[in-house]
Amino acid sequence: MTDQPFVPSFDDDAGADRKFVLICSKGNLDMAYPGLILANAALGEGIETHIFFTFWGFDMINKKTMGNLKFSYIGNTAMHMPGQFGFSMPQGMAGLPGVTALTTKMMKKQIADLDIPEVPEMLEMITASGGHLWACRMSADMMQLVEDDLYEGVEGIISASDFIELSEGAQVIFI
Repeated sequence: MTDQPFVPSFDDDAGADRKFVLICSKGNLDMAYPGLILANAALGEGIETHIFFTFWGFDMINKKTMGNLKFSYIGNTAMHMPGQFGFSMPQGMAGLPGVTALTTKMMKKQIADLDIPEVPEMLEMITASGGHLWACRMSADMMQLVEDDLYEGVEGIISASDFIELSEGAQVIFI
C-alpha cells in the first residue's frame, strides 16, 4: 500500500480509454442528482459515459415527470435542517400532508442556490457533452412507456442484456 495520495490527471486525453456506466433506479429528487452530477463530472474528464434508467429512475427521463421530481425524507433518518442546527427531522412528521411539498421546495432552493441546473437541463448538458442515455426495456413495458414519452436525448429503449454488452469493461455504479 502506498502513502502517496491519488492525484487526478487533467491531460486532455486522460479519460480517453475509460468507460463509466451509471444505473439510475430511483426517481426521487435526492436520488437523481448523484447520478447526473457523476455523469457530468466523468464527461468533463473525457470519459465515455452511459446512463441506464430503470424502474423509478424513469421519472428522470419521462417527459411528464422529469421536471417535477419530489423529495420525501420518509425512512431517511439522516434528514436534518440545513445549516448548523444539529438536530434530525422527526420521522413522524415525514408522512404528514404537505411535508413532501415543503421538503421538495427546500431541496430545490438549496440546489438552485448552488447554481446547479434542474434535472431536464442536467440531462441536456450530459447529452450535449457526448453522454449516452438509455432506457430499460422491461421498465418501459411495465410502465407502458414508449420512446415518444421519454426525453428526446434518450438514444433508445434497450434490454438488460444489451446494456450489459454495452457496458463491458466499464466502471459501473448503481444508484
